[in-house]
Amino acid sequence: MKLEKILQQPENRKLEFKETLPNKFDLCKTVVSFANDAGGEIYIGIKDKPREIVGVPEDDLLKIEEKISNIIHDNCHPLILPDIFFLNKNDKHIVVIKIYKGNKPPYYIKSKGKEKGTYIRVGSSNRLADKEIIEELERQKQGISFDSLPVYSKSVDELEFSLFAKQFEEITDEKLTKTILSKLNLILKEQNRNFPTNALVLLSNDKIRNKLFPYAKIECARFKGTTPGDFIDQKTIDEPLSFQAEEAYRFVLRHISQASVYEGVYRKDRWEYPIIAIREVIKNAVIHRDYSLRGKDIKIAIFDDKIEITSPGKLMPTIDFNDMESGQSDIRNKVLASVFKKLGIIEQWGNGLRLIAEELKNYPEIKFEWSEPEISFGVTLRKINYNLEIQKGENIQIAADYGRLRTITDNCLWKKKRYYFIF
Repeated sequence: MKLEKILQQPENRKLEFKETLPNKFDLCKTVVSFANDAGGEIYIGIKDKPREIVGVPEDDLLKIEEKISNIIHDNCHPLILPDIFFLNKNDKHIVVIKIYKGNKPPYYIKSKGKEKGTYIRVGSSNRLADKEIIEELERQKQGISFDSLPVYSKSVDELEFSLFAKQFEEITDEKLTKTILSKLNLILKEQNRNFPTNALVLLSNDKIRNKLFPYAKIECARFKGTTPGDFIDQKTIDEPLSFQAEEAYRFVLRHISQASVYEGVYRKDRWEYPIIAIREVIKNAVIHRDYSLRGKDIKIAIFDDKIEITSPGKLMPTIDFNDMESGQSDIRNKVLASVFKKLGIIEQWGNGLRLIAEELKNYPEIKFEWSEPEISFGVTLRKINYNLEIQKGENIQIAADYGRLRTITDNCLWKKKRYYFIF
């Protein structure tokens, strides 16, 4: 990307600006954060607020390059190999440190150790990773997904998953036998006993699901106005996982309007929001959320001017919502994703973001925004002209009130009396 475009971006998950070379500790925090996530670039010689190229003295470039290499080599573990290069803009020199996504996480600061020296990138800041995040990074290194881990507290024969089994048979025309459960990695056999994986527990209607994963639910709310406050409606969706996306989608449809528009002589129904995009966002929230994070649930909030959908867990490192049409696919819950594909909840890998992008083209009045608040991923579908709509509605109401006042006054004129009306 050209420097001109980079300078127009805010600091974010993969980008940081520094006026001067930061101290050893701050530099290492950013470096390991990038390596533990999607990689990133640090631009030294650029002031962030206000954004301004201040440059680095030309005579210091090689010394700075060597100092950066030594700091990263001596203080970060496992080994991180950065690309360091120089840019020149208007005779001002910039040092760029490019860090790649690491394949041996967790990366941490040696002097602090793994528990107190592992950092992750959250938005534009570096955050100390807690135990759950470190465990997830360890699983990433081994290529293991959390939903594939076994649950030893209850055997498959003791687990109640009749609702999922019925759904599976109705959709696939196959009985959910132990052979199929094994092929789908929903059970693991150890010491001649079959144990369910986290995925099967999440799909079950057994009491153990609520015990182990009480947060594996969707909290839906329709608020009055444009900020959280008074509820018009709310619902907690805590059914087995394979039913949740559909229930949440129905909740949204109940609280958005549908109008008829004409294309020539033909009438066409049109929702006020792009419902295909909403459907895909909800499905992604359920399939790709991080179920290893405790105390966090999916939230869907509907306001007068927007819909917000937030899912626990950071965006997967290789996914870029700024390039939704490229067919990206990165799966956090590998077992659940395969099951959802067999059930037809998802169609093909990498198709969801493309569907969202295509649907948004038909809704120029809706702005699609994404963010990473805390350790979560959020999407907002916002009405661009909401304030204009409010003003237009108020003007129509004023005109209607004035018209009603004139009508009442005119009807009273024949009595030749004076009347006062207060609205």
